[in-house]
Order: sequence, then structure tokens, then C-alpha cells
Amino acid sequence: MQKFFILLLFSTVQIFAQINTQPKDVLVKDPYFNAPQNAQQGAKVRLIHSDFFQKTPDKYNGNPYFSGNVQFEHQGSLLSADEVIFYQEQNFVKAIGNVKLQNSDGSVITSGEMEYDGNTQKGIARKNVVLTDPKQTIKTETMYYDRVSNKAYFNTGGTISDATNTMYTKSATYDLNTKMIDFTGNVKINNPEYTVEGTNIKQNQNTNTADFFGPTTITNKKNPSNYVFTERGSYNMNSKEVYLKKNSRIHYNGKILTGDDIYFNQITGFGKATGNVTLRDPKERRYMKGGYGEIYEKKDSAMMTEKPYAVKILEKDSMYFSAQRILAYQKIDDKDALKKKSFLRAYRKARMFKSNIQVRADSLSFNETDGIMHLFGKPIAWSGEKQVTGDKIEAYFDTEKEFIDSLKVVGNAFAISKADSLSMKDEFNQVKGKLMTVYYDQNDIKLAKVIGNAQAITYADDQNEKTKEVERIGVTLSTCGTIEAEFEDRKVQIISCNIGANTDIYPMSKISREKRFFPDFNWNTKDRLRKWQDIFLETPDYEEIKYESDDKLFNAAQKAIDDAKAKEEAKKPKRVRK
Repeated sequence: MQKFFILLLFSTVQIFAQINTQPKDVLVKDPYFNAPQNAQQGAKVRLIHSDFFQKTPDKYNGNPYFSGNVQFEHQGSLLSADEVIFYQEQNFVKAIGNVKLQNSDGSVITSGEMEYDGNTQKGIARKNVVLTDPKQTIKTETMYYDRVSNKAYFNTGGTISDATNTMYTKSATYDLNTKMIDFTGNVKINNPEYTVEGTNIKQNQNTNTADFFGPTTITNKKNPSNYVFTERGSYNMNSKEVYLKKNSRIHYNGKILTGDDIYFNQITGFGKATGNVTLRDPKERRYMKGGYGEIYEKKDSAMMTEKPYAVKILEKDSMYFSAQRILAYQKIDDKDALKKKSFLRAYRKARMFKSNIQVRADSLSFNETDGIMHLFGKPIAWSGEKQVTGDKIEAYFDTEKEFIDSLKVVGNAFAISKADSLSMKDEFNQVKGKLMTVYYDQNDIKLAKVIGNAQAITYADDQNEKTKEVERIGVTLSTCGTIEAEFEDRKVQIISCNIGANTDIYPMSKISREKRFFPDFNWNTKDRLRKWQDIFLETPDYEEIKYESDDKLFNAAQKAIDDAKAKEEAKKPKRVRK
């Protein structure tokens, strides 16, 4: 029994002795160091210098341990540290304290700790990692480095700084050959003039350009309300040029430009967009659309072409504009340098639709602030069953009440209204002259004042006091130096005719159809804009309204005259030839 106990004790001691003599600190590599299958053995890591050397079976799996100004070399790269463990069989080193890796391309990595695999030429640096090269400095807590691909990667958050920019990101991959940095996760680029924020940005340090993948914003630091947004684009940080390709918009001076493809120069303030272009101006309550647009930030102007149109949003009744080219801009108020006035101009085949007035002209200019619109090139305006033409028309709007206040017509002014809007008879009140001012009341024409060669053709009615029936009694032809004509519900009344006044009243039986129209009369129903979508058409080309001519009384009177003449002729003795 005693012998058995001694044998057992001896065996236990032997087992514990074996356990205690097992190597400590067995090497466990990060999966990052895994080499591809059939990979060839790499060149050996080589010791250059150390102040102290140790190698014991019970420490670091029996691998040598170096300390004090340690230097290792591997294929042109020099590793230095306070302490280094060299796993000879694995061709692997662990460096601790003041670690520095100098590469042949000029890049340097410093850290608190580093692991390096000589076979795969991969390294992991930890604790206050700093990578520097001629282009920038990268700082993070953990960095993965591959000498074969010459790429560095981190996913613990870090900063990248160059001569002008500081970049913050969750993770990044840096290609030291191409100088391309791929940022992902809450990326921010900080520049003295702007900031860039996005989810995935690729920046080329050689060309100083950045490509955006995912939602990205470029904000002007001096004016944060001016910024660029895109989901796909690029930015040249030297020239400050932006190229935007997806869901993009430019915010400037309170305006917003969108389009399929956008270019913008932050230095010059010039931008252009193509494809589904929209320019919104919330302050002016106006937006413009077209196939192509340009903006001039410093001039605070914009231009739109390729079937452009603009909408002035009003609370009660919006205004719709179209032309071949539309220009919107702002300029300083002549009376107040602190204020700006907004203008809109439409060139070639200008159209404007508002429920209470519609216009056609070759071009128009609209002072949105003051509510003044100038129409040039055969302008024509419609209001209800009334039409106004002239060489030039100026329309004045009440910007607060959103009403049209008046029209000023210069040169060949001509106003026409249906004598009875409910009738299909060709009976039209007409007023014309050199200059005309047309006044509105609640969006309806009420008064016309004409100066110079004033003429009028108006229909006169009489109402039976008992039956209230209205009877057409005749037509009035007036010629004056000046005329004031009042437009009522179904009639026009001449309230003044001065300076060389001449007025003739003809009963319907005494005036022919030809005399009831001025020679240049043109009641245009074909081109009139009936709905806002008509602004896009060369002409709506509506079917011309056919009116009936009521000449029964005149024809009967003429027949009676002709018959009387015939009777008189019959009474005359007939000459007989001898």
C-alpha cells in the first residue's frame, strides 16, 4: 500500500511537471492573417538590432524576445519598437511600445502595438495608430495593413488630414499606390470653406477629387443655407466643381435647383442642369420647369429652356407662364438698397394664364414685386368675354389682393367685348385709339379711357320698365379726341366723348353689318387660352366660334328702299327711239 502511494505520488508529480513545462503564450493569429490556399512561403523577417535578447522554453512558446531599440527588416520595410516577440517558425512578429513601421514608398505607421506576418505581408496596428505619407495623415485605434496590395483599412473610427482638409469616418480603406481613400459610415470632410457629409465617399488624393455614393451634402460654411445634395456625384476640391447624377439638388440664395444631371461651380456660382429641371423659389412662391436650366448664383438669376414653364403660386389664383426661354432674376431696388425686386421674363411665344386674364405675346416681362407686366410683339389679352390688343400692353396687378388692377395699351389700342355674352349674334362693342387705359373691378373690365383718335362702336339697348325686356334699338358710332367707355354686364356705355366729338346713332334698320365693325376687327377665339395647359401649345387651335348675323331689319329697310326706287323708276316716262 505504501509502495502504491509512493508510485501514485511520483506519477502525479510527473504529470504536473509535464503541465508546467508546456510552452506558455501560444501564438493565436487574427483571421486577418489567414493566407490563401497554396500560398508560397514569404521571405524571412530579419533582425537588425536589439539591446537585449531572451529565449526561454516557458515563454512565448520558446520564441526569442527582444527589447531595447529593436529593429527588424522585411523586404525593404523597417520595423522598430521597444519590445518584439519573434515567432520564427511562423515568420511572425509582435511589436510593443513606440512601434514604427517605415515602408519603402515613404509611408510610416506608428502605434502602441503591431503584429506583422512576413508570409502574408499583412499587419495589424493598435493603440493610437498614425499612418503618414506625403499626401495625408491617418489616425485611428486599429489599422489593418496589407503590403502586397499596399492598402490600409480601419473600422474603429478615425481622422484623415491633408494640407487643407480633415476627414472623419467610421471606416476607410486607403490605397497607397493610387492614393484613393474609400470612406464609409458617417463620413465628414471639413474644409475652411465647406463641409462634406455622406455615407460613402471615395477621394483621390492625387487629383483631389471625391466621388459620392449614397446621400451626400456639401455645405458652404459662410452661408450654410447654400448647399448641394446628391445620391451620386463627384466633386473637384481644387476647382470647386460639382457633378451630380442622382436625386440631386442645389440650394442657393433661398432657391432650389434639381435635375437629372447637374453641374455647379462654387467659385463662379454658375450651374446648369439637364433632364426634368426644376427651380423652386419658396420666398417668391414661384417654380420653373424645363428640359435645360442655368443658374447664376452671384447675379441671383436663372434661365430655363426646352419647353420651359413657370408657375407663380397665389393663394387664390395662380399664374402660369410659358415661352421658348424663361429668365428669372433679382436686382436691388432703386429706392431701397436693402431690398431686392424679383423679375420674370419670357422670350418668344410667351403665354400667361390666370383664371381672370390670359395673354399671348412674342415676349413678356413681369415685375413680380410690384405686379407690373409688360407685353411685347402683337400682344393680346382676354378677360371674360372681352379682348384687348395693341402694339404694347402693360398689365398692373394688385400683389396683395391678387387682382388685376388695370391695363395700359400703347399704340393701336383696341378693346372688344360681346354685346351680349349669352347671345350668338355677331354683335360686338368696340373701342379703339392710340392710347388706352383699361380699369378692372373685381377682376372684370369696367372702364376704358382712350386718348388720341378715339373711336367706338357700341350697341344701344332699351329696357321696358314693366316687362324688363331688353330691346336692341341701334348702334352708336363715336369719334372723339378722348373717350371714356363704361363696360357693364351686357353693354358698353360711352360716358364721355370730348375734343372734336362726333356721335351718330343708327337704328338697326339703318346700319349695315360692314359698318358695325372696324376694318381691323379680329375677335380671336381660336388662340385663346381656355385652361392653363394651353400655355404649352403654339395655339390651342380651338374651333372658331361662328356667330349669326342679324340683318333682318336692315335688309327689310333696304328692300323697301329698293322697292320704292323701283316704283319711281317705273313712273318715269320711257324714251322711245324714233
